[in-house]
Amino acid sequence: MHSIDSILKGCLKNKRKDQKLLYDLYSPVLYGICIRYAKNHQDAQDILQEGFIKIFENLHTYKRKGSFEGWMKRIIINTALKKYKENISHLSVELNENESEYLEQTIYNDNIEIHDLINKVQNLPTQYRIVFNMYAIEGYSHKEIGENLGISETTSRTNYLRARNILREKLEQQEKVFAEYMMIR
Repeated sequence: MHSIDSILKGCLKNKRKDQKLLYDLYSPVLYGICIRYAKNHQDAQDILQEGFIKIFENLHTYKRKGSFEGWMKRIIINTALKKYKENISHLSVELNENESEYLEQTIYNDNIEIHDLINKVQNLPTQYRIVFNMYAIEGYSHKEIGENLGISETTSRTNYLRARNILREKLEQQEKVFAEYMMIR
């Protein structure tokens, strides 16, 4: 068994065997991030491959302070953001008070399976999907999202709330279909 330190040393020397070990070790976790940002599996694979190229190219900059996995995740997220940055529509719509309260309702449902939720997130419009992932999953603030995407903090918040609304509506539709199906049986 190889230690992560020996794998990293090999990667720094451009040893293919160690690069493959690093890829095999971390690609499942990093692919999970890619699929949340991508529209489909092919796009997620592209982000993962491009992200690993950046990881290998920048490995010498990792200072061994903080989590190595966290460092790689940041590169993968930035790769996904770069891929979609050009396509983000800059919606600068302000919410009125009633709409804001309506959109703040929860989207969570104990009966939904994770792959269903991921599929629903993947089908969000690009700007909503990116903001939703950055805020709800990655923990970025709306200010940080705005700075990363070149949008205002308000636009980030609006995109997030609209993404939540779309997801909630899709979950309610799914629940309604399931309830109707169960009544028929």
